[in-house]
Amino acid sequence: MADALEQSKQDGPHALLATMVGKWQGTARTWFEPGKLGDEAPIKGETRLVLGGRFLMHEYEGGMTVGDMRGVAIHGYDLTAQRWGTAWADSAHSGTRIMLSVGESGGDARKPMVLGSYPAPPGPDWGWRTTLELRGPDQLMITHFNIAPNEGPYKDVGEYTGVEIDYRRVSSG
Repeated sequence: MADALEQSKQDGPHALLATMVGKWQGTARTWFEPGKLGDEAPIKGETRLVLGGRFLMHEYEGGMTVGDMRGVAIHGYDLTAQRWGTAWADSAHSGTRIMLSVGESGGDARKPMVLGSYPAPPGPDWGWRTTLELRGPDQLMITHFNIAPNEGPYKDVGEYTGVEIDYRRVSSG
């Protein structure tokens, strides 16, 4: 496993995570319903490798119409299961809950994508898909998608953008 991790740090998913390290500023956009932008605010964040380059820690803060927002996410690639994984919590969306999300086993190691869910009382949980995309050396896009349940009043809604963080690199760390 140590050899596989060292190789991944050279040219695999862990090398990709290393390219995302830095201090970032940008805009966070939030949609509370499909096609209707509900909030747009400045955001700043910092990403750094932790635990010997195994994971990317993302800490961020910004504002929303509902108040200040602070959050943290840990992203990683499981070399054994060959899938991405994320643990995420923030003060505006997740309350006191940590959302655990995993990618499809055998999915594209070059495109971080994970799927989790969150409760939406009184009815079924909603899905939450997250992607990370380095669109250039100094632009990082983190997008979260709401996925409506296949039952109840939202069954025909499908998937739509929930939160989009459009970052520009301020410094490399």
